[in-house]
Amino acid sequence: MPSAIYPGTYDPVTYGHLDIVRRAIGVFDEVIVGVAADNNKSPLFSLEDRIRLFSEATADMPRVIIKPFRGLTVNFARRCGSGAIIRGLRATSDFEYEFQLALMNKKLDPEIETIFFPTRSDFSIISSSAIKTVASLGGNVSEFVPEHVERALLERYRRRRSK
Repeated sequence: MPSAIYPGTYDPVTYGHLDIVRRAIGVFDEVIVGVAADNNKSPLFSLEDRIRLFSEATADMPRVIIKPFRGLTVNFARRCGSGAIIRGLRATSDFEYEFQLALMNKKLDPEIETIFFPTRSDFSIISSSAIKTVASLGGNVSEFVPEHVERALLERYRRRRSK
């Protein structure tokens, strides 16, 4: 299959995200990770930092491209020439939200399909929000994120505490 996009905030990228990417490149010729610039969230890391952290985490995956995007996901998919949107599901609670999003995207562009990848059970507890909370309180996040992401989190919270 040609390309698919994998959109998200990735604040920060986790082993769960990377698992979905690895599995998706087994299905698609190319996976374009879309790092959202405007999603009504207040990210800890800048757009540039999130792109850099994801790029470093996928440096060994030549068929993965990291791109920033603004606006609707379906418009980003069209600009990339992709006919599929990849979404990860951690739990049944994710499904309800993701299903509604997939239906809205289908209404906006009937040519683009949403493909769901259930997260491996050992990654089902991982969320970027939970990781940021643990890291902000000085906890160990090494089993949830790559080493370079852990360093970036620790540095970011160290700077915040010293202000």
